[in-house]
Amino acid sequence: MGPDTLQMDERHRLSIGGVRVADLAEEYGTPLYVMDEVTMRRRLQAFARLLAETEIPTRLVYAGKAFLCEAMAGWLKPFGVGLDVVSGGELYTALAADYDPAKIVFHGNVKPAAELRYALKAGVGQIVVDSLSELQSIEQEAAALGVRARVLLRLTPGIDAHTHAFIRTGQFDSKFGFGLADGIGDEAIKSALDLPHVDLLGFHAHIGSQILEAEPFLADAEALLEYALKWYRQLGYWPHVLDIGGGFGVRYAEEDHPPDLRPVFRQIATAMRKMTPSEAQVPELAIEPGRSIVGEAGVTLYRVAVVKRVPGGKRYVAVDGGMGDNIRPALYQAVYQARLDGKAVDGPVSEFTVAGRYCESGDILMPSVRLPEPATGDLLVTLATGAYNYSMASNYNRIPRPAVVLVADGKASVWVERESWADLTRRDRPYAAASTPNDV
Repeated sequence: MGPDTLQMDERHRLSIGGVRVADLAEEYGTPLYVMDEVTMRRRLQAFARLLAETEIPTRLVYAGKAFLCEAMAGWLKPFGVGLDVVSGGELYTALAADYDPAKIVFHGNVKPAAELRYALKAGVGQIVVDSLSELQSIEQEAAALGVRARVLLRLTPGIDAHTHAFIRTGQFDSKFGFGLADGIGDEAIKSALDLPHVDLLGFHAHIGSQILEAEPFLADAEALLEYALKWYRQLGYWPHVLDIGGGFGVRYAEEDHPPDLRPVFRQIATAMRKMTPSEAQVPELAIEPGRSIVGEAGVTLYRVAVVKRVPGGKRYVAVDGGMGDNIRPALYQAVYQARLDGKAVDGPVSEFTVAGRYCESGDILMPSVRLPEPATGDLLVTLATGAYNYSMASNYNRIPRPAVVLVADGKASVWVERESWADLTRRDRPYAAASTPNDV
C-alpha cells in the first residue's frame, strides 16, 4: 500500500528510501510529492520478468499518463521499455529527454492535426488509431510528409472490467476506439488496409483501470484473437502486434488485493500460440502498465493546518493541499490511507475526515480514515499517490503545484520544482482598457 522502503523507527518517525519524511518536508516544503526509486524499479522489473516467462514475443510499454516528467522519461530509458504518450505535450516531454521515438506509442481519442504531424515527423513507433476520421487524418498527414504511419487499431471488445464507471473503457459504447459490434471494427480494418500511407501493425484494447481481477485480461486477449481470426479468414490479414493495454490494479486500501498475473499471462500466451494460424507468426504481446509501476511508489506529504470538531461530532483534519494536487477522490471517489509522522500506528486511533484547503465542499481527500490524535503542524503522509496525482494537478484557486522529489539510497533529488506565485502570472497579461467605462 506504500513504498517498499517505507519504514518507521522506534520513535515512530517515517522514512522513505532512507530519507526521513520530516527532513524532506523541511527542505522542500509541503505539499510534496515523493517518489521511491526502489519501488518503481522493482515493479518495472517484475513486469519484465512476467513477460519473459511467457516465451512469446513481448513488449513492455510504460503508460506515461500515470506520471511523466522529463526526469521520469530519462529514468526509464536505460530499461529499454516503450513509452506510451497521449498528447503532444507528453510526446514533447519524452523527446526532451531524448527518448527513442521508435519506442514511443502515441495514444489518445483526439489527436489534433498538429500533434499527428509532430508525431509523424518525430518517427514515433506506433500511433493507436481511435476513429475512422482520425485514420483519414493520419493518412493525409503521412502523405503530406512522404512517410508511412505505423498504426494499431484500438478496439473495444465489450468487456466490463468491474471498475468505477469513469475508468471503464472496454465496453462497446465507450468513447474510445472501434466497437466490436455493428460492423464498426470490420469497417476500420478494411479502411486501414486500403490506405497507401498506413501500415497496420495490429490491434489494441484497453478495458479499464485499477482492475483487481485477472480474468478480464484473458478475456480481452481472447476477444482480440477471435476477431483477428475472423479478419484473417475474410481479408488474409494477421496482426504483428496484440496490445492488451494496462489497468493492472494496486493497493490503495487494505481490502485491495491485486491478482497474481503469472497464471493469466501463461493462459494468454497459450491462447496466442493456439489461435495463431499455422502459416502465421504469433503476434508480439504488448502491455502498458502505468499505475502499477508508480502508484505505490509515491506518497504526498501535507502539513496539518486545522483540527476541529463540527456539530454532530464529526472531526476534520484540514491540510495545506487538497483537490488541486489530488483530484481523484472528488472525481471518482478514490480511496487513500495515511500515516502521521512521529505517531504510533498501533496506539489509540479515532476516525477523521481529511479535508483540503480549496474552496469547494467536495475537497475531501479522505472521507473516513483512522489516525492517532493529530495536532496542528503534524506531517500527514498520504500513501499510494504516485499515479495520476501529479499528472492531474491544477492551479485551482491560484495555488501553485507541489514539487516532485525522488528518493534513493538515503538521498533526494528534485524531479519537478515547486511552482511559485510568480509562475501563476507568468503568462498573464495586464489589463488594458479599450475605452473609459461608465460609472456603475
